[in-house]
Amino acid sequence: MIDNKENGKRILLHCCCAPCSTTCVERLIEEGYQVILWFSNDNIYPQDENNKRFGELIKLAQFHNLEVLRNNYNHEAWLDRVKGYEDEKEGGERCSVCFDYNLSMTQEKAKELSIKYFTTTLTVSRYKNSLRIFEIGNKYTGFVEKNFKKKDGYAKSIQLSKELGLYRQKYCGCEFSLRDALKYEKEKAEKLKNNNL
Repeated sequence: MIDNKENGKRILLHCCCAPCSTTCVERLIEEGYQVILWFSNDNIYPQDENNKRFGELIKLAQFHNLEVLRNNYNHEAWLDRVKGYEDEKEGGERCSVCFDYNLSMTQEKAKELSIKYFTTTLTVSRYKNSLRIFEIGNKYTGFVEKNFKKKDGYAKSIQLSKELGLYRQKYCGCEFSLRDALKYEKEKAEKLKNNNL
């Protein structure tokens, strides 16, 4: 664990998407970190969606005048890692495996760049278990626990996304979360339809 007030410390921020990154970037800058954005999300499907989310992150990086880096998209490697967990519900073990995959990739990049510290935007979401993310992240040297959902972080990220005109997706990223999101929307529409009969 490091002192949050260490001014000028470089930190690699794993960014799942621009909207979630808004609050995280603001807080890290306020705490005196030199933030480098890292877009490594092999889970995001399809690749067009991955590209779209990266494009939005570039907008955020330009707004804050930050460096943004991207891995070479490899969805097949991610699918291999989550094999056997395809039918898990959102928030289940598949998500934990995905967190581990993304955090391990982030630590590798931080080492490559000689950046001592790294963290993730994943904790800003009200749909993600921060304690589980910390448990996974703490397996990796240099991980910094940041619970970005505190102090209304999630609500603030929505507000900032609207102010900056950022695209906000309706599912976490993978084809399995997309499947669950579409199922939820269909059930919601059917319920609404039945209520209007």
